[in-house]
Amino acid sequence: MIPFVNLKAQYQSIKPEIDEAIQNVINDCAFIQGKYCQEFEKNFATVCGKPFAIGCSNGTTALELALRAYGVGIGDEVIVPSHTFIATSEVVSILGATPVFAEIEENTYTIDPRDIEKRITSKTKAIIPVHLYGQAADMDAILEIAKKHNLAVIEDCAQAHLAEYKGKIVPVGETGCFSFFPGKNLGAYGDAGAVVTSSPIIAQKVFETLNHGREKSEKYKHAHIGTNYRMDGIQGAVLNVKLKHLPEWTEHRQKIAKLYNDGLGNNSNIKTPFEADYSKHVYHLYIIRTPKRDELLNKLRENEVECGVHYPIPLHLQPAYKNLGYKEGDFPITEKVCKEILSLPICGSIDEESVQKVLSILKNQI
Repeated sequence: MIPFVNLKAQYQSIKPEIDEAIQNVINDCAFIQGKYCQEFEKNFATVCGKPFAIGCSNGTTALELALRAYGVGIGDEVIVPSHTFIATSEVVSILGATPVFAEIEENTYTIDPRDIEKRITSKTKAIIPVHLYGQAADMDAILEIAKKHNLAVIEDCAQAHLAEYKGKIVPVGETGCFSFFPGKNLGAYGDAGAVVTSSPIIAQKVFETLNHGREKSEKYKHAHIGTNYRMDGIQGAVLNVKLKHLPEWTEHRQKIAKLYNDGLGNNSNIKTPFEADYSKHVYHLYIIRTPKRDELLNKLRENEVECGVHYPIPLHLQPAYKNLGYKEGDFPITEKVCKEILSLPICGSIDEESVQKVLSILKNQI
C-alpha cells in the first residue's frame, strides 16, 4: 500500500523529539495555551516574517477569528474562490455574511483577480484568496483591488506553509490564516491553527476573541463577547518540533513533484501542475488533470495507491449554498477543473520507489 500521506513514517523519523516534547507538556501540566504554545507562536511568526502569530483550535476558527477582527458580520459580503475547501466560505456564512464566489485561473487554480473586481458591491467587506495546493495566488493584483475598494484581505494559507510569492513567504498582505490539521505540510497531532498578522490591533482582537473576550491583563475581565478557540499545549509543543524540520520536508516535496513532472510531462492526456513565475510552490497536494480522471482513480486504488480528488464539487454548486441561486455553468473553468483533477500521493516521507510505482500505473493506463 502506498499511503496518500504517511504520518506514521514521519513520526518515526522524529520520535525522540516528539516524545520528549509531549512529556514536557504533561510534566508541566501546560495543557491549554501556556509556554509551549507561546514558543511556537513566536517561532512561527518569525518564519512567516510577521510580528504576530496567534495559535487557535484549528484552521477554520483561524479564518473566523480573522473575519471577526476585521468587523465582518451580518449583511456583509466576502469574495472567495468557488474552488477550495468549504471552510473558506463556511466561516463567512457562520458570521451572518454572504460568500460571493469567484472564478479561478485555469493554470494555478487560485482565484482570478479579474473576476474579483466584477463581484464587488457596496456590501463587499473582504476578499479571501486561497493559496491552494501550496501555490500562492496573484497577490499584487488582489491587494491592488482591495486597496482601490477599501477591502480587507485575509489570506487562506491552510495549504501553503512556507509557500512564497515573489520571494516573500505567505501571508503577503497584512493577515493570513493557517491550518495545522495532521495531514498538512506542518501538521499537529490533532486540530490546530493560527492567525498571522502584522497588525497589533488585529492580533489583540484575535487573542481576546479566542479566549472568551478576555483582556490580557485580567483573567475575569471580558472586553467583548468571545469564544473558546484556544490551542492545546501539546499541539504547540508538537508543532514547534516539526517546524524545525519543515524546510527539509518542503524541499523533499518539491523533489517528489519534479519526479512526477519528469515522468508525466510528455503525456498529452495529463496536465501536470503549473508553477507561476512569481511563486515557490510547496506542493501540499500534487494535482494532475486528465479527462480520464475516474478511470485512473479506480486503477490506482486497485493497485493499492491511495489518492484523492480535491475538490469534486465546486462551492457554488454545493447543496449548502443552494439558497444563493448559483447554477451549473456560472463558473465554467472551476466546473471543468473539478471534473478532471486527481491528487497523487505526496508527503515529506514518500520515497522514490513509491513514486515510480505510481508513474508506472499511470503510464500503463494513458
